Amino acid sequence: MKDVRKVPASAGAEWLLGGFRLLRQAPLGLAGLGLIYGLLALLVPMSLQLDTTLFLVLELVLVALGPILTAGMIYAAQRVDRGERPLPAHLLQGLREGKTGRLLATLVPQLAAVLLCALLLVAMVGGDSLGQMAQAFEAMQKQAQPDTSLLTGLPIGRLLLWMVLAVVIGVVTSFFTVLAVPEIMLSDSPAWDAMRRSFQACMRNLLALIVFVVLAIIAVLAIYLAVIVVAAVFRLVAGELAMEVVAQLLATAILMPVLTGAMYTAWKQLFAGGAVSIADRGGIEA
Repeated sequence: MKDVRKVPASAGAEWLLGGFRLLRQAPLGLAGLGLIYGLLALLVPMSLQLDTTLFLVLELVLVALGPILTAGMIYAAQRVDRGERPLPAHLLQGLREGKTGRLLATLVPQLAAVLLCALLLVAMVGGDSLGQMAQAFEAMQKQAQPDTSLLTGLPIGRLLLWMVLAVVIGVVTSFFTVLAVPEIMLSDSPAWDAMRRSFQACMRNLLALIVFVVLAIIAVLAIYLAVIVVAAVFRLVAGELAMEVVAQLLATAILMPVLTGAMYTAWKQLFAGGAVSIADRGGIEA
């Protein structure tokens, strides 16, 4: 793990603050990129009203575009960090640099995790029990006062255990990708090497990662609260749909730049060659 730095737990706070700092440096440019991402994401649920097949196709396209657009946001964050201006074209910078295949490879751990969770669900709960639980939950939703006796005899405990395991699998899977995307986008690392280094960096800096996650959750909740207040005004003027659209677009316009900026800041600190303030204070171990 000599190619991955060890940082104190407080570094997790610096990653999040780094994301906010970059957004303050170029609020219109980075928020605009987040808004484009939000518009693309908004097309998927809207397409469901037109055609189910179209919805599934657009869902798959958005999943495939996810690492590419995230990489573009990270590239834009680096540009802002260097005092340059972010542009909408930067969202597809990974395509222009021929890194599409490597970025798409970061989806492999996520697909493997989904498959593993599905297999565990069937193995732990059973296909017949899943069908019975689905019927019971559907019946309870139709009742004014849900009758919990419908769940009697069903393996609810095993389902809850599976949910815990699914969360753990999801967290561990994210270790492979959270720093792999900036590593691929901002260096010449192969996909598998970038994912290996990302996992090493997360495992070596678990305390900092926990601090970051806790603070990020608090920040996300605070931002959503502010967004809902603003969107409520649009509800009074244009109705419920306008509120939902405005809320989603505002949230992505703020959260995408902040979170991808935090990923960029973490990449600078944890991987060799990233000069950041915490290193100057002697807080980093080689």
